[in-house]
Amino acid sequence: MPFKPFDRYAQRYDEWFDKNRFIYESELQAIKELLPESENGLEVGVGSGRFAAPLKIKVGIDPSREMGKIAQKRGIKFIEGVAESLPFPDSCFDFILMVTTICFIDDVQKALQEAYRVLKPNGHILIGFIDAESPMGKYYEQRKAESKFYAQATFFSVKQVTSQLKKVHFGDLDFRQTLFHQNRSEHPEPVKSGYGEGSFIVVRGIKQ
Repeated sequence: MPFKPFDRYAQRYDEWFDKNRFIYESELQAIKELLPESENGLEVGVGSGRFAAPLKIKVGIDPSREMGKIAQKRGIKFIEGVAESLPFPDSCFDFILMVTTICFIDDVQKALQEAYRVLKPNGHILIGFIDAESPMGKYYEQRKAESKFYAQATFFSVKQVTSQLKKVHFGDLDFRQTLFHQNRSEHPEPVKSGYGEGSFIVVRGIKQ
């Protein structure tokens, strides 16, 4: 299963964010620009809690128990589980966040249907991902066999992600983009509206 490397190398994964602080900060800022003002959110694929904690998301679900242990230390209520079967009742969250999670999900359509189900009417879904058609996306795709984490990943284009969202009846899509340079920056990069320039994209959809 794709999450096994995350169990085995949980600490190494978490340390990546310290070693690549400016990439991390750029991604975080792009998410913040679209994140609703609500404390009633869920991160699907919470990992070690690197996004949930600073974004004040209190609940996270992930298949990796070892990652969850780190998330718990950051104050996250961790639930072991998968995106395709969320252990929550209908219409209970104001928003759901997924950051790079989509490339590790076995059944993206089912995962988005589950997200739709547990969101309240007019609830928001935010998906952060590396655009497969961007320089960074192409770089990762070419070298993913060498990666402990991305070997089994599937990278998606913006068109593919938006198509999946629309099939599940998420509308009013809005976009942010960052990471415009393939080489590591020595400072956080700017965030722009839209897509097509940056490698990291955040798309927000609203439950119709």
